[in-house]
Amino acid sequence: MNIALIGATGFVGKALLEELLSRGHQVRALQRDATKLAARPGLEVRSVDVLATPKLAAELQGVDAVVSAFNAGWGNPNLHDDFLRGSDAIAAATRDAGVRLLVVGGAGSLFIGGQQLVDSPQFPAEWKQGALAAREALNRLRADQSTLDWTFVSPAMHLEPGERSGKFRLGGEAPVFDAQGESRITVTDLAAAIVNEIESPQHRRGRFTAGY
Repeated sequence: MNIALIGATGFVGKALLEELLSRGHQVRALQRDATKLAARPGLEVRSVDVLATPKLAAELQGVDAVVSAFNAGWGNPNLHDDFLRGSDAIAAATRDAGVRLLVVGGAGSLFIGGQQLVDSPQFPAEWKQGALAAREALNRLRADQSTLDWTFVSPAMHLEPGERSGKFRLGGEAPVFDAQGESRITVTDLAAAIVNEIESPQHRRGRFTAGY
């Protein structure tokens, strides 16, 4: 398949890029600064501003799906608003291009006991604005009445570096917990779960999560 990847140099994006290429997919990485990513077999790098919706839509022509690992920057004082602006622009461009969209969001919108994690007093303050923006991005996708073919992916509560095992479980609105009561997954296994969804869609116009 031909896959457009937004955010290929980020924590999740790097793992997604490797997973896609390892499975033989052709990847079109869309970067604000194309010089930050070197082209290689199976990878084409193009420079594009995701906020420029018409140009982004043009760059999405000919792909089978768009994977957005967009992040407005954890140190950005305008993280919340900039994340939503970027998310809305990506959704609009993908809709205009008529292709499928998979969005990598956060765990903050998952539910435990009827409460979303981001609303808990224990939720880390340094992640809160990003989590609130990701939750709003999910809400906007769910409210979208167009024909946009979207899927939102929430990682486990603890997303960490580590090796790819290929052994994980999927969930829906609540975190997946392991035998020790922890909700965790490596970024490489999260990437595997996302590429599985690209290849064999199971959660169209919905959200899923993954953990051990």
